[in-house]
Amino acid sequence: MSVTKTNILFVCTGNTCRSPMAEALLRHKNLPHVEVKSAGIFAIDGGDASAHAKAVLAEKGIELQHRSSLLTKEQIDWATYVLTMTSGHKQHIIDRFPEAAEKTFTLKEFITGEAEDVLDPFGGSVDVYRQTRDELENAIIELTKKL
Repeated sequence: MSVTKTNILFVCTGNTCRSPMAEALLRHKNLPHVEVKSAGIFAIDGGDASAHAKAVLAEKGIELQHRSSLLTKEQIDWATYVLTMTSGHKQHIIDRFPEAAEKTFTLKEFITGEAEDVLDPFGGSVDVYRQTRDELENAIIELTKKL
């Protein structure tokens, strides 16, 4: 019996804070049947992750090796599920890639059915990033139960 791979694509705005943290947190779970990537709807290709994002993940023993990526049709086609950080991101993706509507959800909507947004730490203190990391970490724990 072969296990079907599940491809998870996390999407935020710039692909330097929330989606790379979500990607790193899920990758750290080492689920053999799950592949994970992240992208941003307004990202610049090749940018580094935010220093605070790297720092708060390092506190959990997770190293973040990341280069930002602008969301592409190839990534959308690759993904089993596209999980966004906000309902605005979700709407942007559905407007741009209507064929992805059935597999695009906010992260929290996918887990709980509630369309809540994940706190955007951009420009905030390391404590704000920590809060976002913890919010994402709790969401990823619930996500792994669904996968």
